Amino acid sequence: MEITLIAEQLGRVGPLPITNTMLVSWMVTAVLAVFALLVGRNLKLVPAGMQNFAEFIIEAVYQMTEDIAQSRAKVFFPYLMTFFLFIITANWLGLLPGFGTIGVNEIHEGKEVFVPFFRSINSDLNMTLSLALISVILTHIFAVKYLGILDYLKRWVSLNPIFLFVGILEIVSEFTKVVSLSFRLFGNIFAGEIVLSTMAAIFAFVLPLPFYFLETIVGFVQAAVFMMLTLVFMSLLSEKHTE
Repeated sequence: MEITLIAEQLGRVGPLPITNTMLVSWMVTAVLAVFALLVGRNLKLVPAGMQNFAEFIIEAVYQMTEDIAQSRAKVFFPYLMTFFLFIITANWLGLLPGFGTIGVNEIHEGKEVFVPFFRSINSDLNMTLSLALISVILTHIFAVKYLGILDYLKRWVSLNPIFLFVGILEIVSEFTKVVSLSFRLFGNIFAGEIVLSTMAAIFAFVLPLPFYFLETIVGFVQAAVFMMLTLVFMSLLSEKHTE
């Protein structure tokens, strides 16, 4: 099976192309929506089952957010939790049987090409870049919220030549945040997709299992890293210099 950097197009809805990674992103959203409905359907003071599992995750992430962001935790937490749940669900969903293996053969430029119906969304740079941009934009929105527009602008602009130079370096670092967040997530998931496809093509049974276990861990780690880096960026940029 051939692995490409570009997500394969399955069809179009008017001018909008529908790719296999876009289809899976809708599936991830549906899975999370159903999970939220099931957990919130019969909430109890003494949690059990799915509610207990959900509260365990929420409490762990909120505690970490509060330790770093302190009073800003309540504002940051919903976005951080959303990043974590969306990314880890997408990563683990991409490990299910049928991803990358169920599809159709199509003719492109005179060659027969296999087009899978389902593909891990974070193996598409468009998705990871979108997540990184949302993360960085939210970081700056919160910085303006907590610092005020004047103190926010002072981080980047100053009449002092030294501070002005530092401000320019910080502006450059904001662009590197986007590159770092997007390529780290994309690179790890795309590399895992290639490894699993290669192993499955060589050894159909048993031997690929350790690699699936490894990718399960990688999927969790990458979701946690993206969330924690976003938390650190938000906390640092929204913190006053006097603090």
